[in-house]
Amino acid sequence: MPKFAVIRQDHTFVDLQGVTIHWYTWMPGKPKGIVLIVHGVGEHALRYEHVAQHLVNAGYGVAALDQRGHGATGLEQAGGDANGLGRLGPGGGMAVVGDVVSLVKRLRGEHPQLPLAVIGHSWGSLTMQRFLNRHAALIDAAVLSGTAYRMPGWMTAGDLNVRHKHLGDTGFEWLSRDPAVQEAFVADPLTFPADVVRLFGPIEAARLLGVPARSLGIDIPLLVAVGSDDTLGGEASARRLVRAYEERSGLTDVTLRVYPGARHEIFNEITKSKVLDDVTSWLDDHLAVERGRIGRRSAPTP
Repeated sequence: MPKFAVIRQDHTFVDLQGVTIHWYTWMPGKPKGIVLIVHGVGEHALRYEHVAQHLVNAGYGVAALDQRGHGATGLEQAGGDANGLGRLGPGGGMAVVGDVVSLVKRLRGEHPQLPLAVIGHSWGSLTMQRFLNRHAALIDAAVLSGTAYRMPGWMTAGDLNVRHKHLGDTGFEWLSRDPAVQEAFVADPLTFPADVVRLFGPIEAARLLGVPARSLGIDIPLLVAVGSDDTLGGEASARRLVRAYEERSGLTDVTLRVYPGARHEIFNEITKSKVLDDVTSWLDDHLAVERGRIGRRSAPTP
């Protein structure tokens, strides 16, 4: 497959609470599907540009948003002061879910003939778990990366770097085995430590807890992908989450991928090429089925 890059387009929309949400697209000429990326705490959408370009090369159009308190969205909320990043603003976590719903609906409206999947990483994956409980029917597939079963004992609420702090002095060794990733995180003016209780407050942090709903209203295909050395949850937590989606939600197409030795940011790990290929292959397999269904629904009646 030839490798090429597309120019990023920058966009904004004003959400239901009046917050301006900054979002981005990378669109090939004739996309075969749309993938929305939802980032984690302490980072921003443009850290996923390499993921977007990989998916573009596979034929997908890609969108990503800077969530409330993060990236250009958070910077505007804070009046341009990067020290104010991390504050969600009016509506809190439920408004964050609402922003994803709004963007999904917008993408659906702009590309009605294309299947749509969402990749949520870390806090973005927890947001997507909340999204799926009420809005699963809006999308065709979901990928939960660096995720966890959202209950005490299965998801780390404290220092995520404690297991790895002896390996370096950046404080971000837990993210990836690649020292360049750790150093880039420190150098990025729009990244900051993922201290959820301090940033969001104890009430909003507690609202991140929850379990998959007993009925999602749709049997959506789901990929759960984690590193075996991910301190947010890791393999045991991911397996518990998969079991909950199968047994509580009744999903019949749930795939688990565990990458040996990988830490939290599997898209920035030393094995990221395999991760990107695996996720793309999974999307190809599952969204091709949805393209056929959409095509049959939109075909003219003979």
